[in-house]
Amino acid sequence: MLALENISAGYGGGRVLREVSLDVASGEVMCLMGRNGAGKTTAMRSIMGLIPLMSGRVMLDGDEVSALPAYQVPRAGIGYVPQGRRLFAGLSVAQNLEIGMRARRSPPEVLEEVLDLFPRLRERYRQPAQTLSGGEQQMLATARALCLRPKVLLLDEPTEGLQPSMVDAIRDVVVQMRTQGVAILLVEQRIDAVLAAADRVAFIENGRRGEVVPVEELRGDRALFARYLGV
Repeated sequence: MLALENISAGYGGGRVLREVSLDVASGEVMCLMGRNGAGKTTAMRSIMGLIPLMSGRVMLDGDEVSALPAYQVPRAGIGYVPQGRRLFAGLSVAQNLEIGMRARRSPPEVLEEVLDLFPRLRERYRQPAQTLSGGEQQMLATARALCLRPKVLLLDEPTEGLQPSMVDAIRDVVVQMRTQGVAILLVEQRIDAVLAAADRVAFIENGRRGEVVPVEELRGDRALFARYLGV
């Protein structure tokens, strides 16, 4: 299980997150939703150690991962797909995946498992990442994180700018990872995508965690979306 315990974090001494607590169980998809600037991406970057915590801690299966340097967080079993993908554009699909494999010294069969999830990447295996379509680049970013064989997967706006078929492909992989026991923390603004894949939604506003609601309740009453997202 991933657990955030009263974490506060920010930039240049200014706080963005304010004592946020949250837990994501194995085999659960938790969606973090809020307006732009609410602190969603800051939460993701804090989990990965890319932003130092001002207070609180991040725990994974009872161990404090926030005590680790950032480069060791993936080795602990947390995969991260950042907003904007952050691929090595000049490297091939194969080389980008190799970087993911090395991060946790994954065995060769993991690569085959990942390519089975994304057959299109197998077809594009020797192509430079910069020649892929936007949807294919999102697949590659997700596949690279899955090369860790992660316990936890963080996805920041994975469907942004994608056509419906690619949105469906990413959603299907998220659902499959859930069935394999991966804890998934998802930042997403598309309400339809959230309702299709998430188990719970945690709303965040002005750096503070708001209500945490099972998706079943939101399907029948979308008032909270209007309150926290202005839609």
